[in-house]
Amino acid sequence: MRVYDKSIIKVNASTENGMIVLDTEGPLSPVAKPIIKHINGIFQEEKPISSDGDDIIFSTWVPPMPGPVFNRMISAEISAILRRRVPDQFSIAITGRCPNDCIHCGAAGIVIDPELSFDEINHAVDQALDLGTHYVSFDGGETMLRKDLVDMVAKVDKSRAVATCFTSGFALDEKRAMDLKKAGLYAAHMSLDSPHEKEHDRVRGREGAFKDTVKGVKHVLDADILADLFVVVSPDNIDDLDGFYDFAVDMGMQEMSIYEIVAVGRWMEHEDEVVSEKDVKRLGAFQKSMNRRSDGPRVTAFPYFMGPDQFGCFAGRRWMHTTAGGDVLPCAYTPISFGNIREDDLATIWKRMGKHVAYRCSAEYCMMRNPEFRNKYIHSIPEGESLPFRIDLQTPR
Repeated sequence: MRVYDKSIIKVNASTENGMIVLDTEGPLSPVAKPIIKHINGIFQEEKPISSDGDDIIFSTWVPPMPGPVFNRMISAEISAILRRRVPDQFSIAITGRCPNDCIHCGAAGIVIDPELSFDEINHAVDQALDLGTHYVSFDGGETMLRKDLVDMVAKVDKSRAVATCFTSGFALDEKRAMDLKKAGLYAAHMSLDSPHEKEHDRVRGREGAFKDTVKGVKHVLDADILADLFVVVSPDNIDDLDGFYDFAVDMGMQEMSIYEIVAVGRWMEHEDEVVSEKDVKRLGAFQKSMNRRSDGPRVTAFPYFMGPDQFGCFAGRRWMHTTAGGDVLPCAYTPISFGNIREDDLATIWKRMGKHVAYRCSAEYCMMRNPEFRNKYIHSIPEGESLPFRIDLQTPR
């Protein structure tokens, strides 16, 4: 199957034993072969969500192939080979409001004054698409509290990017799910902190939070939207990996994504309560084990996926995040602002970020887990300073 077709390079995809295999041809093929070989190595350990011979959906984090958005993803990969920075993923917080009071909330303390308007959000998304973004995710707070979320999703140019959202399931009723499907929502990342109802509600600080997730997942699946179980793993719940997976299986979800807890927001003072290198290896082994199964949801463990054996840290290199107040960060978990979309265009801010010494080079793993980075940029944030902290951009440190 031809999944990318340009004069300088063509990419074909086939399936062998249920796994995806890519190959290339064209003048740029020799240059692209190392990255294609690397991707094929990953694919051999993975299983796609679905493959029917005409269309392949590898993950809720990857646009379907073939198609114009997948073409843009391949273009971004080629840009990476040529050392051109492209923000593959653009996430934007559309509200800071939330019915939950999570003990690990990474967005806690972020200044939002005022909340981004509908037009400001749409304009930011359009600017990101112009920079090469092929994956747009609407974040929060709780995204369902924005009554205009459906219209935001509809505004995303689906020939250039897929649109997704994060949600706890709160206020995600049957009608909202169907409206989001009609607007073109590709996937919903449904957060869960524990497969046990009482523990999940405790972490969320609200009774009924678990039931909201269950109902939200059902409505998403009934609307034929891809459902991803988004799990933030910490030392407190890493032993529940099988329980999380069983929840995703029982619900009929297509994927389980694992992110690591980051010492930011309400977890800022818990630097010793994050995942270790041993934990990352455990998550990688869990991903490989689950993805060797012929049935059940696929697993994406980001601490492993964005580690030294895979792609490295995406923050500020292949990902940028905008807060609900307009500040642009390297990722949703790094409270350092490189500008505000109300003051500068996104291209200027993205370029500024890439010139900073912290983001000029690649990083083998999450920089917020790097003690040297935290000592230099996070611990140096003046006490009482509002977040995100805008660093001195005139003299990069």
